[in-house]
Amino acid sequence: MIILTKEDDMLEELKKIRMLLEPKPAAAAPAPKGLWKEFVDFISKYKVLGLAVAFILGVYLGQLVQALVSDFIMPLIGLAIPGLGNLKDQLFQVGNQLFKYGDFIAALITFIIVALVVFLIVKATKNWGFE
Repeated sequence: MIILTKEDDMLEELKKIRMLLEPKPAAAAPAPKGLWKEFVDFISKYKVLGLAVAFILGVYLGQLVQALVSDFIMPLIGLAIPGLGNLKDQLFQVGNQLFKYGDFIAALITFIIVALVVFLIVKATKNWGFE
């Protein structure tokens, strides 16, 4: 036989009150009806417009960095390393096969610079609180 004390009764009452005060889970919003409303919901939910803007800016940022590398950095490399005046035209031949290693090195340098620029942009946006 279990004997309940006043403290046990009070604890039971407090548990009942707590259950009554807990908020009920919100019901899911009904899906929008109609093609236009579904489209607007899709655009707002998945932030498609922001993604499109980021993609467009990324394309032009890539073109800007490509121009920086090909018009500024590659000539500097040509000045620093004699014989590599125009890196893209560098090649060597084995038998009758041509290997255009200059194009690869130019693409590699461009990639490293683009990655560095993107890293710096992400770092700056985190510092500004735009995560």
